[in-house]
Amino acid sequence: MGQFNFIKLDIEGLYAVEPKCIGDNRGYFMETYNYEDFKNAGLSQVFVQDNQSLSRKGVLRGLHFQIKHPQGKLVRVLKGVVFDVAVDIRPGSKTYGKWHGEYLSEENKKQFYIPEGFAHGFLVLSEEAEFAYKCTDFYYPEDQAGISWNDKDLNIDWPIKDMEIILSEKDLRQQNFKDIK
Repeated sequence: MGQFNFIKLDIEGLYAVEPKCIGDNRGYFMETYNYEDFKNAGLSQVFVQDNQSLSRKGVLRGLHFQIKHPQGKLVRVLKGVVFDVAVDIRPGSKTYGKWHGEYLSEENKKQFYIPEGFAHGFLVLSEEAEFAYKCTDFYYPEDQAGISWNDKDLNIDWPIKDMEIILSEKDLRQQNFKDIK
């Protein structure tokens, strides 16, 4: 028990999660999830689906959310480095429209818990990144929506530094934050 350090972030519901990593000359071992530890930290959600992706440098995925089936996510990077962003889209929230970003990498092994009611996206900063996440609801393609990654009202400070941004066709057509319902 007690294999994680849970750090409450500046937007209610968001947590950085630092797993305890035990290493020696053979490599390392760590738990990436333990229901009891998460429940004791106030995160008693149930995950129903795990996803994994591989992306190259400059790929920006997001900002995505589901409308009728919102997903909480516990995200982490297995290989590489990403800048991961959550945007509060919970109606009535005192931090509605605020965003928070975390650097996640294979080196820091940090995880980011994003509850239901947030749009989510990430930018790959390394040559490639392998990204894994647990979800509290299933993926419904017909229910997915998104916000433009460079929305002026959100003003997300992406660490671009002369990087060519690579977007999917879907992400090229995402709506403005002010237009989400």
